[in-house]
Amino acid sequence: MNAAGLICAARTTCAQTFRRPPLRLPLCASSSFTVQSCPQSTQAVPAARLPSRVKLSAGKRYAWCACGHSKKQPFCDGSHRAKAPKISPLLFTPDKDKTVLLCACKQTKNSPYCDGSHFKLIYRDVVKYVKGLFK
Repeated sequence: MNAAGLICAARTTCAQTFRRPPLRLPLCASSSFTVQSCPQSTQAVPAARLPSRVKLSAGKRYAWCACGHSKKQPFCDGSHRAKAPKISPLLFTPDKDKTVLLCACKQTKNSPYCDGSHFKLIYRDVVKYVKGLFK
């Protein structure tokens, strides 16, 4: 057997040896595989873990997404009408031109501006991840 044939045989054998088993999901939904799907949410969904840095113009009216479903974060694109009709965007007009951090985690107490609440979300995610390592 020549070198090319040996490499080809090795590749075929390795591919068969290390091939991943097919993913098999249970036919009935168990608690570990249940995905919560809510057609209309009543709570804001974090769009991102970090705030968005945005340059705002004085006198211009902005609509800050309060639901988290908008594809144009941190601003509203109207997605809340279908996904979260009970949550409406926050309309605001800055008094002067400035660059600000707008909240993307939707947990701020100073809407629409970031107040550092995202650190709580990040901490919670890290704790959840670390606890998962020891299960």
